[in-house]
Amino acid sequence: MNSFAVLRENKQLIIFPILSGVSMILIMGSFITAVLASAGWDADNISEKNTAVNYIVLFLFYVVNYFVVVFFNMALIHCTRLYFRGEEPTVSKGLQFSLSRIGAIFSWAVITAIVGTVLKLIQENVGSLGKIITGFVGIVWNIAAFFVVPVIAYEDLGPIDAIRRSAQLMKEKWGESLGATFSFGLIQLGAVLGVSVPLFIIGSLIHPLFGIAFALLGILLVAAVMSAVHTIFVSAVYHNINDEPVKHFNQGMADNLFVSK
Repeated sequence: MNSFAVLRENKQLIIFPILSGVSMILIMGSFITAVLASAGWDADNISEKNTAVNYIVLFLFYVVNYFVVVFFNMALIHCTRLYFRGEEPTVSKGLQFSLSRIGAIFSWAVITAIVGTVLKLIQENVGSLGKIITGFVGIVWNIAAFFVVPVIAYEDLGPIDAIRRSAQLMKEKWGESLGATFSFGLIQLGAVLGVSVPLFIIGSLIHPLFGIAFALLGILLVAAVMSAVHTIFVSAVYHNINDEPVKHFNQGMADNLFVSK
């Protein structure tokens, strides 16, 4: 709720996840177009799965996708830092900061793309065991990488050292288990149902296609808001760990956010 309050007081920050989402849609469209063009615009001519070319294309897609996501997340995290310090956060300040860290962002995008591609390769070639392995590794990776974006933003570390630093923060400060007092996923699910269903009903009164379009817009809006709120949450906790004031957040809540090991 404190994260929502920060976003409510700085509504312009919602532009970052919106730009990220639009960019991801355009990137996906570009890759799909390129693949179809290489197949002579005939989907039947697209090569089979598990080929080297397909994994190379997947890797490149991951690199671009992760780069965009981290770029805008870092811009948002910097804006929250300005807000926590009592300064005025603006979209231009956030974008300028991300541009100043573009090399570190790209390096991290490459590392995450390598991890994602390897996990995909294992999942598709090791059967049911592969899915179990990738599921477990994915959970561990997400926990270890919890603070990576602010770390590469402010601690001048490379991607490998950044993941180590992020994992160290998680382990030393709160232990190996993340014990957040609420679930962003649960909140997002409730918000999606609460927004998309009424919009679908309203749109369907005009035409079923309008109902689908309105529902999709509602889902995208909820996703953008939740992405922004989650990033604000990560930023607040990171700055709290490093003894930087988060007085415009909730200092007491941040101090006791996680369950000790």
